[in-house]
Amino acid sequence: MAAIAVGVLAPVGITSARAADKGPGSIGIRLLEAPVARRNDPRARMYIVDHLKPGTTIKRGIEISNKSSAARRIDLYAAAASIENNGFTFAAKGTPNELTRWTRVEPPFANLRPHSKAKAKITINVSRFARAGERYAVVWAENRVAADATHNIGSITRVGLRIYLDIGPGGEPLADFKIEKMKGARDKHGRPSTTAAVRNLGSRAVDLNGTLDLRDGPGGISAGPFPLDSGITLAPHGTGTVTVALDPRLPDGPWKAKLTLRSGPVERTSTATVTLTNEKARSRTLLYVAAAGVIALAACALALVRLRRHQRNSQRPATGTTSSEGKCHS
Repeated sequence: MAAIAVGVLAPVGITSARAADKGPGSIGIRLLEAPVARRNDPRARMYIVDHLKPGTTIKRGIEISNKSSAARRIDLYAAAASIENNGFTFAAKGTPNELTRWTRVEPPFANLRPHSKAKAKITINVSRFARAGERYAVVWAENRVAADATHNIGSITRVGLRIYLDIGPGGEPLADFKIEKMKGARDKHGRPSTTAAVRNLGSRAVDLNGTLDLRDGPGGISAGPFPLDSGITLAPHGTGTVTVALDPRLPDGPWKAKLTLRSGPVERTSTATVTLTNEKARSRTLLYVAAAGVIALAACALALVRLRRHQRNSQRPATGTTSSEGKCHS
């Protein structure tokens, strides 16, 4: 059975956001094309995100850039990845998985002059015996600088392009998630935040980012939008927690919180009333109030016992005195 190339591709107009892409002396990698069918999916313009049938082959163009003032050799290769602890986790170089065995990057390296670019091609040839399910990998662009007379310490710089590839017959599985259990908090340093539990309802991984708006606070004030501290990645049917850091000057509330989360074209919103209090401090306060109440009740009970004892003593006949009645004197 011959492999079949599928999908209409369109140029990609945005660059993958990678930390190593920003500073002087860095290298970069970005996707040049994405399926037209995913034109409304921001993730598909940053990463390779697709659903394929067994026996299918796809190709994607990428661009490699040398943003430094020195010539660099940049190696290109695929390595395994997984979703662990609500994050997209990269395996060590050379670690394979099923998806990396299907993936080839050509050419395998590029020699780039200072401030220059080159193009490469990623080919993914899915086995016709592949089982249904989503796979993960990263295509890395890596530059190694060995220690020499000028540099006492060698360095390795690499930037990556994620691959989320779902395999199976028929159409693409549902991508969906639900926001649950939103609440406010304040840490021991007084810094407020809002957290929410999120459940992935679908069979595709979701990369969650979004914002929080606060409305109807004390005196009718509003605040926001506040971005998530950092996005999280949830595996199919997984659960996790998102956190939004807030301005320390905000009063405790209560507030009407509106959280909006997105993963690709999927967007979900949830609202809840939150109070930005330190739960431990609040618990200690409640404990102190309860203890004070117990002490007050004990004091009242003791005072009542003493009062009743005094009343009983005042009503009892006097004893220990002598009387001359009924006695004869000589």
